[in-house]
Amino acid sequence: MVADASQTPERAGPLAIDIVDVTKMYAGRVHALQGVSMQVGRGEIFGLLGPNGAGKSTLVKIMTTIVRPTTATGTILGAPIGHRPTLARVGYLPEHHRFPQYLTGRQCVEFFGAMSLMRRADRKRRAAEMLEVVGMRSWGDRRVGTYSKGMQQRTGLAAALVNDPQLVILDEPTDGVDPVGRREIRDLLVRMRDDGRTVFLNSHLLSEVELVCDRVAIMLKGKVERQGSLHELTHESRRWKITVEGPMPAWVAEFGAAAVDRGRTSVEFKTEDLARVQSCIDRLRAEGLVIVGITETRESLEDLFMRLVRDVDGRVAAVGAGNVNTTMRGAR
Repeated sequence: MVADASQTPERAGPLAIDIVDVTKMYAGRVHALQGVSMQVGRGEIFGLLGPNGAGKSTLVKIMTTIVRPTTATGTILGAPIGHRPTLARVGYLPEHHRFPQYLTGRQCVEFFGAMSLMRRADRKRRAAEMLEVVGMRSWGDRRVGTYSKGMQQRTGLAAALVNDPQLVILDEPTDGVDPVGRREIRDLLVRMRDDGRTVFLNSHLLSEVELVCDRVAIMLKGKVERQGSLHELTHESRRWKITVEGPMPAWVAEFGAAAVDRGRTSVEFKTEDLARVQSCIDRLRAEGLVIVGITETRESLEDLFMRLVRDVDGRVAAVGAGNVNTTMRGAR
């Protein structure tokens, strides 16, 4: 269960998030989370991925004490989950945040600072700084009701950063933001990481995650199916493609099938052994062939994601949490 808020925090370790066996069962015996364990290092950008209903938002809400888990052990910033003083060092942007339409953007950001128990002078100064950072300085004194969706999202990001957090949890931070804004937000996330902050990113935009995240976890039906760096998760799909002018010699068949395109021939093969790649290159050069391309390829994060969510017959697996009775029958 969530630790009592009166507990003193543990000594800070190398992990910003270290949770073990997190479960959540809702009424109707719906198992939203089924033994989730996850480790996020300090000073990294970590991406949480999964289809709708996978349990991502439930997990985030448990870490921020919005939802009470059925079971959970672990730490956030070295303190037990639910330790209130530690939560003041966490910034959070919900997916569907709503600001009062009659307040200005500046007032909304300052209000979030007040909820983190910041002094009045400090939260005013930080609110001005964060509105500048997210590109909302000139709009800060206008009512939120006049903002576009992207402007509200930028203001929400400023609110999540106003308390100068060590851990920032962002649920779909680029939702509704134009391409220029998405680029600016990505750059901001990288700067936060470079400053030593930890960014926990929940997003459906796989291309965005692939650009900025150091490690990712992929959730399906309340369970973590894969967790690690993009290199670790895609190394099995690593392939090499070597292209030469003209035809390939017959012996190249021992590496892979050759393909001809516009007078050039390519051979593509899968290997983790760089010496084997170099051997092929050396033999081609020894025969006087002109090598015009050497390419290393891996499956993209989107390809990996789709491979995991598809059933063995190629259909997309059903989304949503698992029913306890169905889960138990499948385990027999």
